[in-house]
Amino acid sequence: MTISVRHDPFPVQEPYHGIYAHGVETLEAARLLHISGQVGAAPGGALPTDFDGQCRNALLNVQRVLSSADMEISDLVKVTFFLVRPDDMDDLVAVRKAMLDGVRPAVTTVFVAGLVNPDWLVEIEAVAARPSA
Repeated sequence: MTISVRHDPFPVQEPYHGIYAHGVETLEAARLLHISGQVGAAPGGALPTDFDGQCRNALLNVQRVLSSADMEISDLVKVTFFLVRPDDMDDLVAVRKAMLDGVRPAVTTVFVAGLVNPDWLVEIEAVAARPSA
């Protein structure tokens, strides 16, 4: 059963085609999961110094929260990326293509002056939807 419908009234341009939708509608009888901002630290606390490593870890942390709710990465309907350095945008697109290709959530990317820990380069929050049991 499809619980979410993607809406693209005009084409998603490259390099974002296939990794986000302009809108995602969640239908009735859905379980919704709101995921707090996840950062690039691994569960044991190790924090890569590079953006790519932190971004991949943050997405893996999102995936762990999804899993704990019996959901999958394909259940994502909204993702917000907070970056502290505009120069990391191309790397973000590459990581998204590698880890979220075909998922197509609604996406917002925001450049911020800083995150809670000055060593954090990215924070990712998300919403997922899955059919109710």
